[in-house]
Amino acid sequence: MLTVTSVNVNGLRAAAKKGFVEWLAGAAADVICLQEVRAEPEQLPEGVRRPEGWFTAHAPAGAKGRAGVSLYTRREPDEVRVGFGVPEFAHSGRYIEADLPGVTVASLYLPSGEVGTERQDEKYRFMDAFLPYLSELRARSAAAGREVVVCGDWNIAHHEADLKNWRGNKKNAGFLPEERAWLSRVLDGGDGGEGDQGGEGGDSAGYAGYVDVVRALHPDQEGPYTWWSYRGRAFDNDSGWRIDLQAATPSLAARAVKGYVERAATHEERWSDHAPVTVVYEL
Repeated sequence: MLTVTSVNVNGLRAAAKKGFVEWLAGAAADVICLQEVRAEPEQLPEGVRRPEGWFTAHAPAGAKGRAGVSLYTRREPDEVRVGFGVPEFAHSGRYIEADLPGVTVASLYLPSGEVGTERQDEKYRFMDAFLPYLSELRARSAAAGREVVVCGDWNIAHHEADLKNWRGNKKNAGFLPEERAWLSRVLDGGDGGEGDQGGEGGDSAGYAGYVDVVRALHPDQEGPYTWWSYRGRAFDNDSGWRIDLQAATPSLAARAVKGYVERAATHEERWSDHAPVTVVYEL
């Protein structure tokens, strides 16, 4: 069995003070993928930077206090790679991958974007560069007899079932038609509804052929949501977004036996505005 957990920590130093350390001590995962770490490794407490029982790899962003992704693995990876070969994003702290026996596990923090700003343009550039890489990674791994799972905060809700207030977010970043169309091309057989009409953010080269594992396990469920705004009573009302995904190669996805969101019992017990997403794979 391989248990993989992914979570956007919304600042690892802050999360460590709110309950992340205790959560990590009780985690049953073999691999943990973190996003939005927002710290250089040397800024992290030793028990977070290199916790006992874990091998860690950190990819901080060149811009201080932004982005940052990390991988925690129970066994030492055969190889770790940062970035996906595109100079603009080489030091953006948005992608890291590690080779474990038979599987490559990656942590992704896709830009969030903001309509009408450079942030949205950056998001589209990232998407356009990342889709071909996902296709290449799948092909390369298949040739080597390996599986792939790309975990992280994708910052796009694919279906209407992936966010509570989808009607009010049709013109907002994270649920734009062109973003959903792009995610349909990442995910094999994905139907983005309105998003399938395509758009400037997409890549017309075709599908990358990955599977949204949690959605495949829970095809008819609203959510399960993974992010709730700190504003208002979004968490208490479960008015959230499902933007944290594990996208796996089809044969690995077919071996997923359980997938769930570790939603905190109360608002006060949260140590991030995101919740961990865990999948158990039978290898």
